[in-house]
Amino acid sequence: MAIVCSDEWRAICEKFINAQNLVEIESRKDPESDPFRSRYKARELLKEIYCSLKNFEATEEENGGESGDQRPTEQAIDGQREDGFSQGFSGDSPAGLQAAKLGAVEYYLGVNHIDTEELSAGQEHLMNCIKLLERCRVSPENVSLFIHVRNQLGILWAGYINSNMLAYTHTMYYLAQVYRNLGQTERAATYCHCTLQRQLQLNQFSPMEWALNAATLSQYYITKGRYMEGRHCLSAATVISGLAGEVPCEPAAQESETENEHWEQLRQKGAEIARCWIKYCLNLLQDAKKLLEDNIGELDTDRQEELKRARTHNEEEEEKCKKSTLMFGSEDTFDAIASLEEKVCCSFPLDFTEARAVFLVGQNYVTQAKEYFQIDGYVTDHIEILQDHSALFKTLAFFEEDLERRCKMHKRRVDMIEPICNDLNAKYYLLIRRQLMFELAETFMEMTDLKLALANRQTDTQSLDNHTIKKFNYLCSASAKYFQMFLDSLCFPEGKFPEHLEEEVLRPALVAHFRVGRLHSRLITFSPLAQLENLSKSLENYKYVVEYCEVHPEAATAVEAELELSKEMVGLLPVKINHIKAKMATNN
Repeated sequence: MAIVCSDEWRAICEKFINAQNLVEIESRKDPESDPFRSRYKARELLKEIYCSLKNFEATEEENGGESGDQRPTEQAIDGQREDGFSQGFSGDSPAGLQAAKLGAVEYYLGVNHIDTEELSAGQEHLMNCIKLLERCRVSPENVSLFIHVRNQLGILWAGYINSNMLAYTHTMYYLAQVYRNLGQTERAATYCHCTLQRQLQLNQFSPMEWALNAATLSQYYITKGRYMEGRHCLSAATVISGLAGEVPCEPAAQESETENEHWEQLRQKGAEIARCWIKYCLNLLQDAKKLLEDNIGELDTDRQEELKRARTHNEEEEEKCKKSTLMFGSEDTFDAIASLEEKVCCSFPLDFTEARAVFLVGQNYVTQAKEYFQIDGYVTDHIEILQDHSALFKTLAFFEEDLERRCKMHKRRVDMIEPICNDLNAKYYLLIRRQLMFELAETFMEMTDLKLALANRQTDTQSLDNHTIKKFNYLCSASAKYFQMFLDSLCFPEGKFPEHLEEEVLRPALVAHFRVGRLHSRLITFSPLAQLENLSKSLENYKYVVEYCEVHPEAATAVEAELELSKEMVGLLPVKINHIKAKMATNN
């Protein structure tokens, strides 16, 4: 065609070069306030090129060909070829070349609109390109355009599909929030689980955010006793969090502030996932304890054997449940998740060996969590982790048959909590100190019971050696001291104990009085004067429980067992006190 060598054609080529330069080079300099400025300019040049090509086409049709020559008539052939392309003009014919040129401009206009996020307009231009190319057969001159335009449409349509799939994922996420707000927690958890699974399937997630959400979901399953699902969520969380990269222990000096903040966030979220693992292990042990304990809180061996016999059937049911559960993971992560699940059981531990295995997993995550949540900067979090660690020892001690070893486990609890309790500022951490004081008091009391049981196995109380008596009295006094410290913390600034106890401290306060009374009555002494003093303090505390419930009858339901025993002791202790007084008077 004559236009190939014409000045007009050279002008078109220059415009096209300028348009490409605007897209590939100048667009990088566009300001954030006008990010598509260069692409819009390029679009106008492409439109001008398109108009010029159409004008050439019209001029040629009017002149009947180039340089006065008649262009040969070409008939399009109807039908489809086996490769799916329409048969028509030859690709290297004048008509085929003209269609390819117009199609190329439509193609670049389509890409331009897609780049500026005008997807519908972009699709329209690409389809126009397809229609132009369908008028002619594939040839070396147009084969590249055939391929590129179909690739762009494929990418565009795949984006539509992914967009719809992500929209569906968002719908499930929003439904999870709605059901949670409605109090329908089970349905909320189901939609949350599905949302997480779809995010993995579509590979549309931030590893650490996904992991933290999965770990949080595990806490719902744990509270419902669904430990298999809880373990699966936590195992997936641990594996997926690893995709975020290895987190350095300390920030690097050469890294920017933004990078250091990023790593700090990853460390924190990793520590939070570790805390979820701690809760998993702790709740599994505590629920197992509830199944196995008798009416006085000791291991029921008959029940233990019964549960062991039933375990085989339960494991079969568990496997069925596992197959019906929506599992997380892809080909790259499924094996790693399954491997991690095998390291901790999801069925209730029924003896010390099994309980210890769960305990060790939990203790490992305690170490991980404390590495981030240190006492300097994270006081509350650090103490909560210590309390969970203490609770792990407490539940493990339940499974231990050796009383001496059990006592040592409780001693570990004291060693980790007592220094923190004594160092905390009472003004700023009053509620936390109350929790720790009460826990220390209960721990020393448990050790008192264990020491006495050990001594009774060896000999009767009357024949206890001085060392054992001294140790027993020390534990009794320590327990009473921390119960009394708890009660003192409830006093007004002037030191007066409140006449009315608030609901949140009602039971703890009455129980503390009851136990102080019991502990003072258990102190071993051969001095009548000391006995009289101890029994008087005991009676004072028992009477407080009885009198408070008489003045506030509604409080009785909070301490029914303690109130009944207090009434009994209020009747018995005066007799015992009078007997000691009479004996002292006789001896004098």
